[in-house]
Amino acid sequence: MTVKQLLILRVILVFLLSLAIHDSILAQKNQMVRIAKIEVASQHLSAYRQALKLQMQTAITNEPGVLSYHAVADKLHPNHITILEVYADTLAYQKHIQTKHFMRYKETVKEMVVSLELIDVNTIAFARKE
Repeated sequence: MTVKQLLILRVILVFLLSLAIHDSILAQKNQMVRIAKIEVASQHLSAYRQALKLQMQTAITNEPGVLSYHAVADKLHPNHITILEVYADTLAYQKHIQTKHFMRYKETVKEMVVSLELIDVNTIAFARKE
């Protein structure tokens, strides 16, 4: 390749990279991010965790619009569960809550959950290692 061809290739690559970054930023702006704060009856904690893990894994595996879940338990009150949910957009979330596996999860845990609070949030910063 000539120097001119290498320069043109480099310009094209930089342009494509900038487009990818721009598309990524736009995708993040359209994402639906929600925090679910759940209190589970202590005697049902093991069964609840099992049902939650099954629902999360099924959604991640089968639904392209379900981007991530991160479920954590309070160290002092392990029956207090917080889940950070990320969906491609609101439509992906609406589709998710109509799936058979999500409805099965809701039916399974309805007697286990003492309280549920859903909080829609906006991402203001994000960092992760690749």
